[in-house]
Amino acid sequence: MTTDTTTKSPEAASVPPPGAAPAPKRAARGHRRLLTRRDRFTLALMAGVPTVLHVALVWVTALASIALAFTTWDGIGFDSIKWVGLENFKQLFNDNPQFWPAVQHNVIWFVVLILIPTPLGLFLAVQLDKNIRFSRVYQTAFFLPVVISMACIGFVWQLVYNPDTGLINSIVGANKPGHYIDWIGDPDLNLWAVLVAASWRHTGYMMILYLAGLKGVDPSLREASALDGANEWQTFKNVIFPTLHPTNTVVLVVTVIEALRAFDLVFVFNKGAQGTELLSILVTNNIIGESSRIGYGSAIAVVLLVISLVVIVPYLVATFRKERRS
Repeated sequence: MTTDTTTKSPEAASVPPPGAAPAPKRAARGHRRLLTRRDRFTLALMAGVPTVLHVALVWVTALASIALAFTTWDGIGFDSIKWVGLENFKQLFNDNPQFWPAVQHNVIWFVVLILIPTPLGLFLAVQLDKNIRFSRVYQTAFFLPVVISMACIGFVWQLVYNPDTGLINSIVGANKPGHYIDWIGDPDLNLWAVLVAASWRHTGYMMILYLAGLKGVDPSLREASALDGANEWQTFKNVIFPTLHPTNTVVLVVTVIEALRAFDLVFVFNKGAQGTELLSILVTNNIIGESSRIGYGSAIAVVLLVISLVVIVPYLVATFRKERRS
């Protein structure tokens, strides 16, 4: 009995039979590069340029201002910089007649923004959250002053406060010679006149912040409160407002920052004349004013920075702790 043995060559063995799926190719050695050299260069350029600009324009200038606060410099040549230690701060706290009035005005600015436009913005947000007709139109109308530049707002309110042709004097009948009310020039009135304009703008800002917070309230809380027989005011006081605690914190921080950085309106109105002194005005007048006391102006800027950090740092710490817990 004869056995027929067929020997297959390696080439024939490697060829798949008809109809069979081809064998998967062996993966190329090493990792395939996802980004080409050009892609990496473009990515580095897009990320590097903004980073360098941010460091140069924000961090370097901030650190330079802190360092200059302990020096005296007129801005002409770096060789004229002289180290004076805490002398600028001693003069600021003891010898500057405008410093403490400026601090007082900044505090008044903050208190007014908290007491008037903030509750008004909350009230508007609550009303607009009810999905009334033309809600979008009202939101746009109230928020429009926020997107307008402060300089434009200052020019508009200058026309309103004009002693001769202004709207307010025309309404109260004080637009006749000898009966003018100088809202901008009178030291007893000009700060409050500027605060009215600032509150007009700040109301829309607060409305948007609170409206965003109200949109995040769970509707089931309102329904449960209604089932318990609570009226609208009781529901807001006992259910809605406590849930707005994160929004209230943001509102507080934003209002403090707005009070400290107040500059544009005052500068447009009367350039920080008597009655409207602010810390930001003192910084500008000392750094780019006629005297050009850059070291002294930097010391005032450092005081502004410290006051800001007193409010902002606790807020950031609380925010980071909340994120870690979640």
